[in-house]
Amino acid sequence: MTNRIIHGGGITAAARQYGGRPEEWLDLSTGINPNPVSLPDIPIAAWHRLPDQHLQERAREAARGYYRSGDISPLPVPGTQSVIQLLPRLVAGGRVAILSPTYGEYARAFTLAGLQVRQVSTIAELTSDDRLVVAVNPNNPDGRTLSVEQLRELHDGQREHDGILLVDEAFGDVEPAASMAPFAAEMPNLIIFRSFGKFFGLAGLRLGFMIAEASIIARFEDWLGPWAVSGPALSIAASLMESDTSAIRNRILQRHAALEGVLRRSKLQVAGGTRLFALVADDRAEGIYTHLCRHHILVRKFDYARNWLRFGLAPDEEADQRLAGALGSDDFRSVRPEI
Repeated sequence: MTNRIIHGGGITAAARQYGGRPEEWLDLSTGINPNPVSLPDIPIAAWHRLPDQHLQERAREAARGYYRSGDISPLPVPGTQSVIQLLPRLVAGGRVAILSPTYGEYARAFTLAGLQVRQVSTIAELTSDDRLVVAVNPNNPDGRTLSVEQLRELHDGQREHDGILLVDEAFGDVEPAASMAPFAAEMPNLIIFRSFGKFFGLAGLRLGFMIAEASIIARFEDWLGPWAVSGPALSIAASLMESDTSAIRNRILQRHAALEGVLRRSKLQVAGGTRLFALVADDRAEGIYTHLCRHHILVRKFDYARNWLRFGLAPDEEADQRLAGALGSDDFRSVRPEI
């Protein structure tokens, strides 16, 4: 059995181990906008009734404009994790290649389904035997980005042997020019996953969107079954995607610049990341993680890269100062690399 993956956001467990109430902790362990947007008005019917078709249609039309997906109306799904679990059905008996290191649930889902999984570091390692290729773009956690041209070429190569290219753009909202969504209608062997909660700061809504040609979307609709996404989630998504999101983007950029400033002044090396998090490479990573936990600040560590830590965005200047204080303390200077 493949072990479950420890993700960010485990404040309750951290508080039990290091003390303090969960609400007193500063959670920098996720790649989620730390300033959730204000919720729009939700019609009472969205709570009272099963999700009517008009709610789904409005959300899909709003997503089509927001993602610029042309003739494709993106499919709302109950979080992209839900459709990751369904992907093995597309490639039963085939081989999967994942550009790695990346979000670990892809490899876990395929492995649990009994598929042959290759984790490769470069496009050059891909072969015509790879039935499905997974590329997280921009990548989590190192921020590696493939260009539109590279992904077009990769799709065309997959199409030649009836393979599929999956591009996960969970962290793509802040950099829309890098998205493949505007080209999806002309790329029949392409699937795109988009996260809703990360950019809008509403991860608890459990909502994502899938962009692909009609027959692929129809298969996932059947697999998900009726009413997969709640009426309130559809209503919120439609309202926010129809609105001007420039202020959200600008705030994220400000928070990202502030985080990098704190890390730079603390002499920590930023080795990668996206606008929603920074990846630090440091031989003292385990000690830094523990030190920050003792200050009730949670970051993300990695079992496969023991010198990496991922820092999410702090919500405001006060939180910046709290992080800077912990990284500037006398006990931080005494942290040593693991022997």
